[in-house]
Amino acid sequence: MLKTKTFVKKTRSGAVLKIVREHYLRDDILCGWRLCEECEAQASASLSDEPCSSSELCPQPHFLLPDTNVVLHQIDILEDPAIQNVIILQTVLQEVRHRSAPVYKRIKDVINNPEKHFYTFTNEHHKDTYIEQEQGEGANDRNDRAIRVAVKWYNGHFKKSQNSNVHVQVILMTNDKKNKERAVEDGLVAFTCEEYIKNLAGNPDLIDRLACISDNSKEIESGKLLFAEHLPLSKIQQGLKSNSYLQGTFRANRDNYLEATVWVHGEEGKSKEIFIQGLKNLNRAIHEDVVAVELLPQEMWIAPSAVVLQDEGQVEEGGEDQQEHLLKKVTTKNVSKPTGKVVGIIKRNWRPYCGMISKSEIKESTRHLFTPADRRIPRIRIETRQAATLEKHRIIVVIDGWPRNSRYPNGHFVKTLGNAGDKETETEVLLLEHDVPHQPFSQAVLSFLPKMPWGITEQDLKERKDLRQLHICSVDPPGCTDIDDALHCRELENGNLEVGVHIADVSHFIRPGNALDQESANRGTTVYLCEKRIDMVPELLSSNLCSLRSNVERFAFSCIWEMTHSAEILNTKFTKSVINSKASLTYAEAQMRIDDENMNDEVTKGLRRLNKLAKILKKKRIDNGALTLSSPEVRFHMDSETHDPIDLQTKELKETNSMVEEFMLQANISVAQKIYEEFPECALLRKHPAPPPSNYDILIKAANSKNLEVKTDSAKALAESLDKAEVPGSPYLNTLLRILTTRCMMQAVYFCSGMDTDFHHFGLASSIYTHFTSPIRRYSDIIVHRLLAVAIKADSTYPDLMDKHKQQALCNNLNYRHKMAQYSQRASVAFHSQLFFKNKGIIDEVGYILFVKKNAIVVLIPKFGLEGTVFFEEKGKQAPKMYYNEEIPSLTVEEASFKLFDKVTVTIMVDASNIQHQKIRMSLVDPVIPGISVPRTISQQSTANDEPEVKKARRS
Repeated sequence: MLKTKTFVKKTRSGAVLKIVREHYLRDDILCGWRLCEECEAQASASLSDEPCSSSELCPQPHFLLPDTNVVLHQIDILEDPAIQNVIILQTVLQEVRHRSAPVYKRIKDVINNPEKHFYTFTNEHHKDTYIEQEQGEGANDRNDRAIRVAVKWYNGHFKKSQNSNVHVQVILMTNDKKNKERAVEDGLVAFTCEEYIKNLAGNPDLIDRLACISDNSKEIESGKLLFAEHLPLSKIQQGLKSNSYLQGTFRANRDNYLEATVWVHGEEGKSKEIFIQGLKNLNRAIHEDVVAVELLPQEMWIAPSAVVLQDEGQVEEGGEDQQEHLLKKVTTKNVSKPTGKVVGIIKRNWRPYCGMISKSEIKESTRHLFTPADRRIPRIRIETRQAATLEKHRIIVVIDGWPRNSRYPNGHFVKTLGNAGDKETETEVLLLEHDVPHQPFSQAVLSFLPKMPWGITEQDLKERKDLRQLHICSVDPPGCTDIDDALHCRELENGNLEVGVHIADVSHFIRPGNALDQESANRGTTVYLCEKRIDMVPELLSSNLCSLRSNVERFAFSCIWEMTHSAEILNTKFTKSVINSKASLTYAEAQMRIDDENMNDEVTKGLRRLNKLAKILKKKRIDNGALTLSSPEVRFHMDSETHDPIDLQTKELKETNSMVEEFMLQANISVAQKIYEEFPECALLRKHPAPPPSNYDILIKAANSKNLEVKTDSAKALAESLDKAEVPGSPYLNTLLRILTTRCMMQAVYFCSGMDTDFHHFGLASSIYTHFTSPIRRYSDIIVHRLLAVAIKADSTYPDLMDKHKQQALCNNLNYRHKMAQYSQRASVAFHSQLFFKNKGIIDEVGYILFVKKNAIVVLIPKFGLEGTVFFEEKGKQAPKMYYNEEIPSLTVEEASFKLFDKVTVTIMVDASNIQHQKIRMSLVDPVIPGISVPRTISQQSTANDEPEVKKARRS
């Protein structure tokens, strides 16, 4: 059957076009219930043979049919195993897809789960359920009517079925008051989600997962309005056009819940920062929301307070006013920033939040506050009857809304993760909080893996260069199973050297566009935690078929140079190859071979040649202006049974670390030049922007405080300044300066060559760069392999590879995943550091002052690569006299003066007074400050310190 709609449209030239739209209707679309005798041969039937009957409201057999808003707002309920036999209409699915991509993906996953018995009914193409939009009827009203028509059809359809000994009903689930009233008028059975769930026998816990979607609920606090109303989007759009408002991303302050910044993205990558202070000006914006801000008059501009102010516990009556008054007292006008207020929300970027419940002190209350693990997220009010059970557990909560009369947003409980403090639970929390995809690979993904046993065929050898005879070896950290690079170096007959970098040919196994490729692209990178690895690709590839292990034949992508003995590159070749690595070495083993004069096998001789060349390459790079920076790297030694950290030490880098790094850098540069030469519009490259001059302020002040000069006008000048920055009797000073320089740097990012003009890599002093050498653990490298393969005619191209806009979108995801992987790795180090010091007890260690704050000093402990904050104010005691000099910078506490890089002794202990935010606490031992005691135990009232951030770097 065919519905046609004809209308005319005028073009710019004045011509009249007649447009005909056709909509096909069918009479053979099945209802989805296998036992229905009206529909025959339902091969795609999803609804179970036994409909639901556990609701006290509707004890007779029934199927549920939710409207769009129920799917959008109550997806946690629909995902629960207790909810089965649900009909999802095409109308609903289309509207959900348009309004929320994450919810659409979740409902599609539920529909595809055969155990849930969800069925999609294409009502928009069924002759009896399709309806036209009436004159004057809005799209939402039309869709609501279409849903009611479908429910009515289903009930009539099941009545006709001769199978029925029992009458089967279809129940409309809607939270829309008007839609429900009209359904009842039409003789349909309709319930709100809350009515149905509260009467669902045997599932009382499901009530906690109901989303609280009303913003007008009575709050525990007074009913007065605390916040201004958010402007509607229509007014925001007008304001943005007239420049009355600015659009940006809201970034909450981790240390001060009354402060935030809004990053406004301008043209040509120029961004500016708007400072927001005070609850009323923050106006219910949440970290990562896209907001509209209005700039305040310039005389009202202020500066960040530099005060740590965390919302620990429920704020008492008038508490906000006192705290805001405190902020104003410490604000300095002379360094004020553009200051504004949030006037509207353009896009909410809420996600599920991990954290812990703070049980209400009111007896038998069902309303409690939830404290997120992320300090940038406000506390959330939830309703639950399980508070006593959940109290010491990590749980997940989502936000449903934030009424104007409430100090906190409303939300609902989703699920329990486990006991707080358990290693498995805390690892799950840090993965969820950093949005690291870590679910097991699906069957759809695994179906694209090679069938085992796998081997190299004669055809493979015809298509690839056979390099199995070469004395290739790999050099990696201890315990590495995902070996993605190997090296060789041999003398040629003409006296020159042949150097080969051989990289795992992952792109051979992962073909564009399939489920395995899509999953790898989404994950973006492998994430290395202290005691586990979250692979980007399934283990069969990462630790077996792609890993360049010794004494097995493997596919590789080889970059081979002919070099002189002075490391001049004479020519470069790229080829797909077959290799057989002769040794899988650790850095220490490779170093031992190089140093042992008695070892003269081919692998060892190759390592010595490589090491000699690497030193020359490194000198050239540094002479060119490349930076040698420093970050404290730590390694944990785990107990073999408990897997608790029993030792913590900073990593010692050997010559072989540098040797491997130099050839990986050179391969990346050579490949970048090749793919950009072949594909100037769509090469995937990596750049490191030069820092703005203001980033260096802290470094220059730090150097000046030690009578040293650091020049920052170029990378070369900076590198030379750092090389000269030595003070007799302070051997660790240069390392501290390099660590501080690292903090001044910008983030390196992936980009598409056709979407940018600045390719320069500041840190490496290279005009072009990419990532080619780690395809097992980085998806960027897989794309680079595909581009290089097309360039050398070893593989064919595909549309997305040549689309610069799609390439840039991919780069944006890779940059995000890389950043989240770094943060989660640091969080893992921080957690394991806490475990280590918890087992160690209280210890004293020597450290150096890395930063000086207005009321604290930040100390680095070189022995452990550990960073922590020492506060001088103690709760319940009179604050000592403190004077902060921003210019030097220095902090004088009573008679003791503290400057950058000063040597101090601190006590390290674990503060477990807050079970959710346990942290390492540092207190000063030497120099001694009169009136400030060194705590040897942690009281329940003690204040919390900053979380230590210990950077755990892997070879770049």
